[in-house]
Amino acid sequence: MSTADRKEKRFVLDSGIEVKRLYPPPDIPFEAPGEPPYTRGIYPGMYRDRLWTMRQYAGYATAEESNRRYHYLIAQGVMGLSVAFDLPTQIGYDSDHPFAEGEVGKVGVAIDSLEDMEILFQGIELEKISTSMTINATAAVLLAMYIAVAKKQGADLQKLAGTIQNDILKEYIARGTFIYPPRPSMRLITDIFEYCSRHLPRWNTISISGYHIREAGATAVQELAFTLANAKAYVKAALDKGLDIDVFGRRLSFFFNAHNNFFEEIAKFRAARRMWHQIMTAFGAQQERTKMLRFHTQTAGSTLTAQQPMNNIIRVTIQALAAVLGGTQSLHTNAYDEALSLPTEHSARIALRTQQIIAHESGVTYTPDPLGGSYFIETLTREVEEKAQAYLQKIDNLGGAVAAIEQGYIQKEIADAAYAYQQKIETGEKVVVGVNRFTTEESVNIDTLKVDDSVQQRQIERLRRLRRRRNNQQVKAALARLEAAARGTENVMPYILEAVEAYATLGEISDVFRSVFGEYSGA
Repeated sequence: MSTADRKEKRFVLDSGIEVKRLYPPPDIPFEAPGEPPYTRGIYPGMYRDRLWTMRQYAGYATAEESNRRYHYLIAQGVMGLSVAFDLPTQIGYDSDHPFAEGEVGKVGVAIDSLEDMEILFQGIELEKISTSMTINATAAVLLAMYIAVAKKQGADLQKLAGTIQNDILKEYIARGTFIYPPRPSMRLITDIFEYCSRHLPRWNTISISGYHIREAGATAVQELAFTLANAKAYVKAALDKGLDIDVFGRRLSFFFNAHNNFFEEIAKFRAARRMWHQIMTAFGAQQERTKMLRFHTQTAGSTLTAQQPMNNIIRVTIQALAAVLGGTQSLHTNAYDEALSLPTEHSARIALRTQQIIAHESGVTYTPDPLGGSYFIETLTREVEEKAQAYLQKIDNLGGAVAAIEQGYIQKEIADAAYAYQQKIETGEKVVVGVNRFTTEESVNIDTLKVDDSVQQRQIERLRRLRRRRNNQQVKAALARLEAAARGTENVMPYILEAVEAYATLGEISDVFRSVFGEYSGA
């Protein structure tokens, strides 16, 4: 593009917001970080007082191999663990189920029973580290396993800190690892809210995820709007159950994507805090802590390229910096080789070092919200908020997020945005360095991590030994009590924990719920 052409070009964000050549001072009141509605951050000092938690998402193959990776990451300076589970674990199948064939341990660690969970956290004191688990349909079962391991360690459950993703609505929208229909799935989630408010007061009971919505092709505005719409549905379900908003609301957290457009992402994070404060105030929350939007960020996996993979280090750095300048509470940085395979130890270390260099060498942590007051950032924050509010109003008119999902509205909006984005890449309107511009003929030659196909057989053998060794009558009785609770109105979490501690498997527990709730086809 020539200089003359560039001068005539309109610069429009993927959300449809046009970027002007120059921005006048916006008409906004002064707002300090740590003050409602928290546009500039939820804490007065932000990273001057405490850095964000550096998490690195990890988990693959067997519990033993993942445990070794966790010990390695802790030694390298991670401040919290983040567990990836394989697909059979995510959708409630044991490793010996026919549907698990070829998927065991491939995109995360295989967890079939409490025995696997004990191995996964061997040598790691759960009372002293926070753990995030990316799990949704089977979140209640994995949380019960985590609690059981903590109990075996003698940990004080009141001190356990961490998060389960537990966001089933975005699975129907974007990701697909659902099992049961939406409404019984919502019951499981609110049962977790209630149980944790009594027994695990420091545990974040849900991480309402815009990340996967964005990965499916949503724009920044859609990511924000659809995430908050889902959050409103969870709050309403909890209120309908009779829970106290100022108890369960304090443990709601969010999970956002950090994409390529640097300033749009920062504006999105700032707008999210402001909008959530308004939403929770409207729901009747009284305590300011309940109205604070706390979020984890992961850099955008969908932006990583298999071509010229070392370029991904630069992409991840820009995205991570946007998350930090946007005020994230924790951060995962993707490894440069993730478009090709699971990350190696070498690439995972570079991803972590990216965060550490931003934290300790860049100076961006010296003052809260250093871009606050920027004419561009303040105007863009308002524009992102206005467009997201329009989506929220549309979803409310449809009857809320669950109804909008059942009608296919949200899914269609994302599909249309994804198509438009891909069209721009294919026409060259949107430049992707190394893919449709500045390409080379060099072949990619980097070491990648490969999961041995023998993992599945090792998991199957472990399951067989477990089933021979455990008290099967005790398992059968525990599963029967769980089924009775699921058919009634009792909170199912104590019964899941009982079954887990009897060494019932993930698949056996999930099958109880399948028999009661049925399976959702996605139609």
